[in-house]
Amino acid sequence: MEGFHPSMTSPFAYTFTLTGDSCNNLSNATTSSFNTPWMNSRIWSKLPQRLIDRILVFLPLPAFFRARCVCKRWYGFLYNNTFLELYLQVSPRRHWFMFFKNKTCKSYIYKNNNNNNVCSGSGHGSGASSSCEGYLFDPYDIAWYRISFALVPSGFSPASSSSGLLCWVSDEAGPKTMLLCNPILGSLTQLLPPTLRPRLFPSIGLTITPTCINVTVAGDDMISPYAVKNLTSETFHIDGGGFYSIWGTTSSLPRLSSLESGRMVHAEGKFYCMNCSPFSVLAYDISSNTWFKIQAPMRRFLRSPNLVECEGKLLLVAAVEKSKLNVPKSLRVWSLQSCGTMWVESERMPQQLYVQFSDLESGNGFECVGHGEFIVIMIRGTDKALLFDISKKRWQWIPPCPYTANDGFELHGFAYEPRLATPVTALLDQLVLPF
Repeated sequence: MEGFHPSMTSPFAYTFTLTGDSCNNLSNATTSSFNTPWMNSRIWSKLPQRLIDRILVFLPLPAFFRARCVCKRWYGFLYNNTFLELYLQVSPRRHWFMFFKNKTCKSYIYKNNNNNNVCSGSGHGSGASSSCEGYLFDPYDIAWYRISFALVPSGFSPASSSSGLLCWVSDEAGPKTMLLCNPILGSLTQLLPPTLRPRLFPSIGLTITPTCINVTVAGDDMISPYAVKNLTSETFHIDGGGFYSIWGTTSSLPRLSSLESGRMVHAEGKFYCMNCSPFSVLAYDISSNTWFKIQAPMRRFLRSPNLVECEGKLLLVAAVEKSKLNVPKSLRVWSLQSCGTMWVESERMPQQLYVQFSDLESGNGFECVGHGEFIVIMIRGTDKALLFDISKKRWQWIPPCPYTANDGFELHGFAYEPRLATPVTALLDQLVLPF
């Protein structure tokens, strides 16, 4: 992982460099700090190891990986079950985002030939001839990090994410093969077998809890080698109780379904995706294995509608354009109520900001991704993006990713929670072989 900082880079190999001025400042600060009685090494060396471990659990991941350079014991934390159990219990959730370069609506990955990137959490270098790159965005510190996916083979694209894992799906038409990847650890697990029905570019939903994995694949059924139709969905489920259904749970989609976005959002036990022409929301209840439609608010006047999940709630973000009525154009956010059918407007972009946003967007549309208290709104065809903090009611422009500047690509994003451990993947050991 490489952090973007004017005076420091931190590759995933756990080494970092400082400029001369930064070194002098750090040296002076360190010297003055250790001259104070509060930084006396004889005091701090007596801290119990359990207390030190608890402090380290709360470090942000870039700081944690730099801290692994301190000693052998800290370096081995990734393989220490006691530390990882503590991490899973008390580590705060970090609502980050993962972005990939996107040149077309169906091809998200940009391949490069940079062999210097390191993707493994254990610090081993990549020996592959090419690697996929992702870009982590920290909305708390407004910071970008670059991370490599050298273990992911060519011919796969990211499709969904949940609980620290990214789901990659095969691009080739036919039964779909899926991989679960933890980019922080460099782990890769294949879901076996592939989907039962051949598909082209289906919508994929992923939800992972500490005890189960659910993957739903819907739409783009290949009814012939030259034609597709949105007819069915199939689900992969496995849990710690010993129950599993390997693509054995199937369901029919509602009539006239149009799943053009390819994106599913999970909230309150259901998967949701946008249905086009006219706009509505398709919902899939995992427990009852049924699909149903929900009418979208102001559906005749929406533009670029996006579904996002924030703090457990389903939100709809869209531009509203009622050209024939005396209603100002705006970007609005609606929240789906607990009844499951009613929407309530919860937020609206300030009009002055919307004018600026609309000028940059120029009718090209936008994509949204939500996570925790944040929503990121990315303008298609540009590197411009807005961050909305729901809890603070604050809108702000995001600085462009420094690793993709002026290269002609836009970004496609997912909610991502970086995690040092994802023990639920052990459930797949009885079903899969090493990829």
